[in-house]
Amino acid sequence: MLLTWIAAVSVATFAVTAYDKYRARKGHWRIPEARLLTLALIGGSPGLIAGMLLFRHKTSKLSFRIAAGAIVVLHLGLLTWYLFREQSTH
Repeated sequence: MLLTWIAAVSVATFAVTAYDKYRARKGHWRIPEARLLTLALIGGSPGLIAGMLLFRHKTSKLSFRIAAGAIVVLHLGLLTWYLFREQSTH
């Protein structure tokens, strides 16, 4: 269930990142950074990082890179805690 959620939100986050990059290239209205980071925070961090790397999107903005990196570190910490918790109960 958790992996399904992460996969679905990551795909959505990746798509929103691609759309935002497209809008940026066209000079149109952009997706707010807070929305991209919120999507990452609720489970879409793999999709955000993939979009940042593939589209070279928001990679020059240090504050965004730091925020995205902090979310990844948080998620890795939560995943580690979850896996160890599950392992110790069996």
